[in-house]
Amino acid sequence: MRIWRIRDQVIRLSFVFAAVIIAFVVARWRFVPKTFGDIGHYRAASLEQMAGAEIRYAGTGVCEDCHGDVVETKNASYHRSLACEVCHGPAAKHAEAPDEHRPAIPRKRGDCLYCHEYLPSRPTGFPQVVEMSHNPMQACTSCHSPHDPTPPRVPDSCSACHAQISRTKSISNHTSLECETCHVAAPEHRQEPRAHLPSKPGDRAFCGGCHARDAESAAEIPRIDMAAHNPRYLCWQCHYPHSPEGH
Repeated sequence: MRIWRIRDQVIRLSFVFAAVIIAFVVARWRFVPKTFGDIGHYRAASLEQMAGAEIRYAGTGVCEDCHGDVVETKNASYHRSLACEVCHGPAAKHAEAPDEHRPAIPRKRGDCLYCHEYLPSRPTGFPQVVEMSHNPMQACTSCHSPHDPTPPRVPDSCSACHAQISRTKSISNHTSLECETCHVAAPEHRQEPRAHLPSKPGDRAFCGGCHARDAESAAEIPRIDMAAHNPRYLCWQCHYPHSPEGH
């Protein structure tokens, strides 16, 4: 007669499973609130607790009672999806006693940068700036009205994202050149910039199209002998295309 013997591994594993089950039962009895599951998958007593909490937010509807013109302006702007108290903070006390409790008025650059500082994870097309290069030392409200933040001059399609390059080019000899003179960008580049990168010049002949001695371009453009002028180097190894005067 053959005798079956339970392996030691099975016995040890059984103890582990038993310990897990006991721990689960103890945790359910010790840590799960008594009212959990009475009227849904949450603690029923939390309803009474929440109802007794202090009211801190007034709601946009209450703001509109006194500031209807401001709310109307905001609702027609890019900030239409924002509640007033996102920027001004809890205003329930202000609604009850306007003269005694004033809402916060964000004036620092950092207040706007909570949403508009450049982050790669933000949605494509969401207005973003790099604080150190976007009008540094100036308050955002000097150009943008918070309730209608459309800038006084909407940036061109390229300078909206490449503002620093645009400013550099604007004071160089290339200021009159459109970006598309040197770069070819598909229309999709404006919606998904990283998925549709623009082209860049790849050889000396491209610059020679304007700067070679025999080029058919305006007479005032600087000319060089392409065969004798540093022929082993690409032009942009010495000349920054957006400010070609520098070396």
